[in-house]
This record gives sequence, C-alpha cells and structure tokens, in this order.
Amino acid sequence: MRDSRETSVNHAFVAGYPVRHSRSPLIHSHWLKTLGLEGSYTTREVTPAIFPDFIALLKSGQSGFVGGNVTIPHKETVIAHVDEADALSREMGAANTVWLEEGRLKATNTDGLGFAANLDARAPGWDTAETAIVLGAGGASRAVIQAVRDRGVRTIHVVNRTLPRARELSDRFGRTRVVAHAMAALPELLPEASLFINTTSLGMDGTPVPEFDFTRMPGDAVVTDIVYVPLVTPILAQAQAQGRTIVDGLGMLLHQAAPGFEKWFGRKPQVDETLRALVIADMAAHA
Repeated sequence: MRDSRETSVNHAFVAGYPVRHSRSPLIHSHWLKTLGLEGSYTTREVTPAIFPDFIALLKSGQSGFVGGNVTIPHKETVIAHVDEADALSREMGAANTVWLEEGRLKATNTDGLGFAANLDARAPGWDTAETAIVLGAGGASRAVIQAVRDRGVRTIHVVNRTLPRARELSDRFGRTRVVAHAMAALPELLPEASLFINTTSLGMDGTPVPEFDFTRMPGDAVVTDIVYVPLVTPILAQAQAQGRTIVDGLGMLLHQAAPGFEKWFGRKPQVDETLRALVIADMAAHA
C-alpha cells in the first residue's frame, strides 16, 4: 500500500515535430534537480497525423504524463483537442502548455508571460513606453503583441513585409491600439517608439539584416529580439552600437517555461543566472 506521506512522481513532455533541438528538457531537468523533486521531462516526436491520438491518450490518463509543452507545428491545433483553453490562448489562437486538472485537459500560452518577465528582469520600467514597434507578423508576434498590449502600452505598430499579415494581427488584437504598417513606414515610426521588438528570423543562420537607425528612437529606448541564437543578434548589435539598451531573447525561453513547471510539479522554479549560464553553455557546445 502506498504511504500517504509519499509524494507522487510526475512526468511531463515537450511534443513537436521536429523536437530534437528543444532546450526545454535541459531547463526542466535543472529545476527538478535544484528543487530536489522526483520526476522527468522528456521530448516526444509527434507528427501532425498522430497528434490527435497523442492528446487523446494524455486525456485518458493512460499516457503517464500529467501535462507538457506543445511546440511547432501543434501550437495552433492543440486548442481544438483540449477540454478547456483559457482566454489568453483562445485570443492568441495558440497554446504551448497543457495539463490535467480534475480529469480535464486544460491549455494556456505562456509565451507572452515569458516575454514580459524577461523585460521585467533585464529592463525594468519597459512597460512605461507609450508606443512600441513590433517587427514581423508571424506566429511568434502574437504573444508579444498581446503581452505588450496587456501591460498597458498604448500604441503598438506592427511593421511587416506584407501588409495584409500585419492587418490580420491588428484585427485580432484591437485596431484602436494595434496599427498595421508596411516596412517603408518604419523610419517615420521610430522617433515616437520607446520599445522595439524583433519577432522575425532576421539574423538567424547568417541571413542578411538591413541597417536600422535606432538613433531616431528616444535615448532611453529598449530594443529586444525574441531570437536567442546568437545571443546578441545582428539587430541587437546594431542597437547596442547606437547606444540603446538591449535585451536578448534567452530570458523569454526561460521564463515561459516556469508556469508549466509549477503546474506539473507543484513548485515554483527560479529563473536565475545559474540556469542562464547552463543554457548558454549548451548553446556554445552545439554552435
């Protein structure tokens, strides 16, 4: 008979396709070890074809998991398969965290929380900005726009290569505060913005990056990038050289992981410099 004083051993996952590159197991395993908890966090390669079956097994309670993370290409489709998606993930149209609660599979999206928490830690006061510029209108920009809007930034300019994509986000998150623009409008928008956020893949894998004149922004402006490989992206390097405060994207990855860990393992983990150094070392080892 199980001793009532024993704690249950919980297991969680990250499901995606592909998912081999994920650093989530490194993060969660570190927290499990640091907090002295039994349990595990593992990767699961799940193709779109078998994803409904994977979720059905999770919902049945027979998978052995109490929940997990969902990543590309399942972040949008998972909402249709859970019992309850919260308002945050429904508005965003995507979820990244699922957990079993009283026999029901619930979902949320912690990307926006992670983005805001990273700026809180690295650039306190960022949310006093009246105006922000979000470069890019892909899936990653949704969480950023939602987080910036919900923290009270009054005007958010979404600048994108194709204007219709930017307009879709304006329609989704509120046209009175979220305004769509083509790339040509960027120079005239910079002087009124105190926050610049790159949500595109510019600078990844050596892709060319245009020159940005961040000196047109206020002197106390913050420039951040959700890309974290390399840690200082070409866009951040430009901003830093031009005297602007920069925030790399690694903290977003670390902070977005914390709410899920707390739901699955029952303890609130700490995002600290030890964890950051651990992930940076892993990035260097796989460069």
